[in-house]
Amino acid sequence: MTVPDIPGCFSAGESIEEAIRNTHEAIAGHLEILAEDGVIAPPSSTIDSFLALPEYAGAVWAFVDVDITPFLGGTEKATVTLPRLLVRKIDTAVAEGRAKSRSAFLANSAADQIGRASCRERV
Repeated sequence: MTVPDIPGCFSAGESIEEAIRNTHEAIAGHLEILAEDGVIAPPSSTIDSFLALPEYAGAVWAFVDVDITPFLGGTEKATVTLPRLLVRKIDTAVAEGRAKSRSAFLANSAADQIGRASCRERV
């Protein structure tokens, strides 16, 4: 299996289930190396964004969910000031289960924005 969002990341297995498990481990290994180099994991793409590419013609697709939190380092407390409406929208997103807490929502949003910028810089 190849991981299009992480160049050079791939795995294999005797079955699709084993290949997916091995892919999870391969992704974690790549993310650990990226973190050591000070790089945040790139944001995940949709499968649809790869379907028209000839190198993936006839491919079987799977989604491997990997939590990038362990690769971001320990936590550090930071005080931020936000507009009230934005805080309410964040709280709504948390209540809908899109994040575990305000802090998690802000961390995920920041990682997504910084990750996208890092990807643009590497291209």
